[in-house]
Amino acid sequence: MDILHRIGVRTSSPEQVWNALTTVDGLARWWTEDTTGSAEPGGTLLFRFPPVGGFDMEVVEAQPGERLTWRVVDGPAEWVGTTIDWRLRQDDGWTIVLFEHRDWREQVEFMNHCSTKWATFLLSLKSLVEDGKGAPAPGDVQISDWH
Repeated sequence: MDILHRIGVRTSSPEQVWNALTTVDGLARWWTEDTTGSAEPGGTLLFRFPPVGGFDMEVVEAQPGERLTWRVVDGPAEWVGTTIDWRLRQDDGWTIVLFEHRDWREQVEFMNHCSTKWATFLLSLKSLVEDGKGAPAPGDVQISDWH
């Protein structure tokens, strides 16, 4: 089972979106401020979300401006072994982001929560690139008692 989203970001090239996805500083400006590690292929990124914990992602593939793939190597049991894939394409003044969080073992309520949270963070990415300010955790939109 997969979580799928599509979002358009007004930009003349995918470079700004790519940088927001592939640098520790960029990721910290739209997803979670507590981002560390290596964003290079073969590296591991550590994302922490106070107060509940976080995820470690191995960077599996990076095709500049086109595709980025992470594999979850640590975090909640539902996430470990899943894959997060970002595909970018330019379309008439927009960078189209096709997002997939693949390979969930079963559809549990936490998956529904994560789908909504991914949507809010994708809007944060869009705001960062278009307006210069994202809404990373801990200042993100709170949707329930799960963070």
